[in-house]
Amino acid sequence: MTVPLRFVNNKIEDYALQVTFDPVAGEGNVVYNMSLIKNEDLEFAIGILKDASKTGLSVSGLVKFYPSLETVADFQIPKGCTGVCTMCSITFDGLLIRRGIPINPIGGGVVQVENRAPLRFTHIILYEHTTIDPLQVLISQKTTSVTDVMRKGSGNMLANIREFHMEAEPLVGIVLDELADSHYTGILEVGMPNLPLLGVPVSPQYVAIAAVGGTNPMAAIRESGRWVQIQAMKGLMDLREMEEIRSF
Repeated sequence: MTVPLRFVNNKIEDYALQVTFDPVAGEGNVVYNMSLIKNEDLEFAIGILKDASKTGLSVSGLVKFYPSLETVADFQIPKGCTGVCTMCSITFDGLLIRRGIPINPIGGGVVQVENRAPLRFTHIILYEHTTIDPLQVLISQKTTSVTDVMRKGSGNMLANIREFHMEAEPLVGIVLDELADSHYTGILEVGMPNLPLLGVPVSPQYVAIAAVGGTNPMAAIRESGRWVQIQAMKGLMDLREMEEIRSF
């Protein structure tokens, strides 16, 4: 039997509908990314994750580490590797959907940053046209300079963008206010109705929101020449299983 192709926008919708994250209560299920690093690179990775959290280049400071041979859902961490679970920015899409706000995930890409201000997307892959997560693809193409953004305030970072109807602006505003004091810190920029955001056009009567890519810290680790394997949108995890990176 032929299995139909599943594009990333369908996968986002599937996961987003299962998100139960409550930013006020600080509980519920979130979408996570699973990355693999070599055991000997764990301390270096912790340092990068801390820096990314401090400089606003990660979706959240929450993380979960899994040792070699431990099983996460249906996946076993290979020998010699450590599993690193971080929150995926698609958690935000799920939060909007739970509030009855229909969204249209547009795509993921690379954003040029100057003096800590996002300027524009220099590359973008539309979710409806790919079966592989765009940020995984762009990391493999070595298009990022996340380390420079963290240390110098200028460079290229990963981000994604979605849009919602402008009539939902008040509801979205409530969600953004709730996120301000939550574990989710990944909002990059909010647009205006009918206007492009960071160079990406939006549908008529829609507003775009750009969010930080959840795999930015892993891109920074890879930029150092260390081995990293990334699986974006790997599954759902109870927020209470994760710990703040600053506690390590």
